[in-house]
Amino acid sequence: MAVGVTSLALILLPPWRLGHFLGFLVCAGLLAYAYYLQYVEGIEPCPLCIIQRVAVAAMGLVFLIATFHNPGRIGATVYALLLVIIGAAGASVAARQVWLQSLPKDQVPACGMSLDYMLQTLPFAETLKKVLEGSGECAEKGWVFMHLSIAGWTLVFFIAMIAASLALTRRD
Repeated sequence: MAVGVTSLALILLPPWRLGHFLGFLVCAGLLAYAYYLQYVEGIEPCPLCIIQRVAVAAMGLVFLIATFHNPGRIGATVYALLLVIIGAAGASVAARQVWLQSLPKDQVPACGMSLDYMLQTLPFAETLKKVLEGSGECAEKGWVFMHLSIAGWTLVFFIAMIAASLALTRRD
């Protein structure tokens, strides 16, 4: 029975190119909403949020390139691999932020330097290390919907996009 349900789900998927274009649109929509929250609602992104935005943009770019390229089986596998790697990196950063947000107030790391300042003054590897450690601003939940913060929803997004990219690879 499980094989039948899986086959039915694969049959209902849109054609390969349309699926990747929809992936691009989802990424673009997510970025548009992130910028809306920043510039209209005044919610400033923390350094971990910015890294997640870069991962969403990178996934969107790969989805868009895959849409126009329309490769064969090997190329489709390469695109899926790229999407899984980017998605896993984004998911790990989002999971780190969700973990920071779950810490008791007394265990939250102190706020550090801004990302702009770190990029201007520190080597890139050290900046990346400090950003991934997280800071107090990354532990703020801010906006919450259905008990999930923005980082929680972003984690759900990355997992869904990884699953979608793998499902699209299975299409012939």
